[in-house]
Amino acid sequence: MLVHKRRSEWVYATALSWRVVLHRFSFALFFTLSLGLLVLGHTRPAVMDRARARFVDTVSPVLDVVARPLAMVDTMTARVQSYRSLLEENARLRTENAALVRWQNAALALENENKELRALLNYKPEPSLAFVTARVIADTGGGFLRSLIITAGSVDGVREGMAAMAGEALIGRVVEVGDWTSRVLLITDMSSRLPVVLMGTGEHAILSGDNTARPKLLYLPQESDVRIGTRVMTSGHGGIFPPNVPVGVVTAHENGAFEVTPMASMGRMNQIRLIDFNLAGGAFNPIAAKIQAAKSPR
Repeated sequence: MLVHKRRSEWVYATALSWRVVLHRFSFALFFTLSLGLLVLGHTRPAVMDRARARFVDTVSPVLDVVARPLAMVDTMTARVQSYRSLLEENARLRTENAALVRWQNAALALENENKELRALLNYKPEPSLAFVTARVIADTGGGFLRSLIITAGSVDGVREGMAAMAGEALIGRVVEVGDWTSRVLLITDMSSRLPVVLMGTGEHAILSGDNTARPKLLYLPQESDVRIGTRVMTSGHGGIFPPNVPVGVVTAHENGAFEVTPMASMGRMNQIRLIDFNLAGGAFNPIAAKIQAAKSPR
């Protein structure tokens, strides 16, 4: 019994001494091994490539076995998150659908009421607008000019003063007309001045371009209460544009002036519409004349 105890103590002491030796010289060992691998890689690259390939071939099955449970866990986690997202989106869509149903019922009721009131007042609807769709072939934007060249001219019925629209938003007006092309001056150009009105307050101002992406509001009343997010529409003053055409949104107040971000993306325009509102401030438009002639009885 005493011999067995002494043998156990000797084995424990030997193992502890080896552990101390390995701990002390492990850094030098690994450093020497790394240095040898670097030297071997520079002197015998083919040998290192074959060794690396064999090591990867040997370890890859183990890595594949280890990676499969992790991949399964990731897949299950993604499915649980997707399921939770679907539940939240379903609840949100149900709420929005209920709100849309209420708005639809209200809109139908207002539409019927509007029809009845128009019939009582003998209301005449507004005439259809004449428009031309043109492709943008050149953007002359720079430090001193913000305009577009489009593929529509006088032969297409374009005239000076026509409104240029991108979607439902105003982006400028026609200032030069050739036979086949025209130039559109954008609302961001420094020579652009546009009478506008602020939604909510009804205050009038002038939207002045300054060759930046955000034109400024000028000549606001001193007691005006302009807030960020206010929508800016045309006021109809000047006789060129009708009122309530969307222009932009107030997004900043810097250097004592309110800045307006246009609703249309000025940097990504390929197709625009030129609309003739046929107002008293505009000149004769051959498109409107053709439409009127086609509608008139012969």
